[in-house]
Amino acid sequence: MHWNPSDHDRVVATDDAVACEFGNGLALLHLKSNIYYSLNGVGAYIWELIQEPRSILDIRNAMLARYDVDAGRCKADVEGLLKGLIEAGLARLHHEELV
Repeated sequence: MHWNPSDHDRVVATDDAVACEFGNGLALLHLKSNIYYSLNGVGAYIWELIQEPRSILDIRNAMLARYDVDAGRCKADVEGLLKGLIEAGLARLHHEELV
């Protein structure tokens, strides 16, 4: 998958997953593939954020406000997780529409 989103592209969780708390994170079941995924506490927070469409920039800003993390590392980690969720069919990317 080619991954080159803009900061304004939006990500939203699909309806194809069921989530439940598991330790300090979440267990996700992808209903179409019957594959389980696990998210740590940080990933669980991102999952919570994308229950409604959010821009990648908004997600990163929320993470920077909540955690003491370098902005470059935050960008790489957030985008890595979002890419993985999208590739697994757990989230969708909506490209910014230019008017």
